[in-house]
Amino acid sequence: YCSSSHVMKGDSSNSAILVRIFSISGKDWTASRRFPHALIIGVKKGGTRALLEFLRLHPDVRALGSEPHFFDRHYARGLSWYRSMMPKALDGQIVMEKTPRYFVTPETPARVRAMSQDIKLIVVVRDPITRAISDYTQIVSKTPGVPSFESLAFKNGTAGSVDALWSPLHIGLYARHLERWLAHFPPAQIHFVHGERLVHDPAGEMGRVQDFLGLQRIVTDKHFYFNKTKGFPCLKKPEGSSKPHCLGKTKGRLHVRVQPEAVRKLREFYYPHNLRFYQMAGMDFGWQ
Repeated sequence: YCSSSHVMKGDSSNSAILVRIFSISGKDWTASRRFPHALIIGVKKGGTRALLEFLRLHPDVRALGSEPHFFDRHYARGLSWYRSMMPKALDGQIVMEKTPRYFVTPETPARVRAMSQDIKLIVVVRDPITRAISDYTQIVSKTPGVPSFESLAFKNGTAGSVDALWSPLHIGLYARHLERWLAHFPPAQIHFVHGERLVHDPAGEMGRVQDFLGLQRIVTDKHFYFNKTKGFPCLKKPEGSSKPHCLGKTKGRLHVRVQPEAVRKLREFYYPHNLRFYQMAGMDFGWQ
């Protein structure tokens, strides 16, 4: 008996094993490129990169490091191109990728279903207001001279109505986006990761994700420690490294200050949307 966990764990000397064929207990032990069994579909600035990095600690997960944007941008390239992007995996390993734009792109759910009806979908969500401010903070860091958050979030300054079409706010209408996915997939195939809890209790959230994916709970609290400076969890010692791994320098950057009145109006705006999302997702995320 040989499990994929054991095959994957060793050093580079094991790489020869991956391309040899073992016929043990009827399984094909050739590593090959396969379509994903699971997708992290959202949300932008929700914690998708952290989740992917944490999942990659699991020996039975093979995840693509970059975002392929197949179902939203490169669909015309075809499924064989998509499969060629995937890392090689053994039977019994779960292949994954993450592209946060999938959750909010209208065409994506039908395209994903056309590839696989059984695929598992993971959505990392966080308070839509802090998510929007984080999104805006990233925009500002890349494009100096951007107008203020308040002037973009409201049609007439904070006295006016909320501009729900502005991308940082539109992404946070989770119920609206989820509705499209539920038209194509049953709720049992969609798992929600609590973005705030992923930061404060990464092991707890990771336990639930591993259960959802049908994986043994291998990634546990022994893998994490908390970086007080950044306010983010770090991985103690990733595979093949003697140093702890903390998320990239852009993670945990200081948010732009937003006027309290703007935050109050956005709380009011999102309140009914959040309640509807809680009902649809079957859990209360407590964003008050």
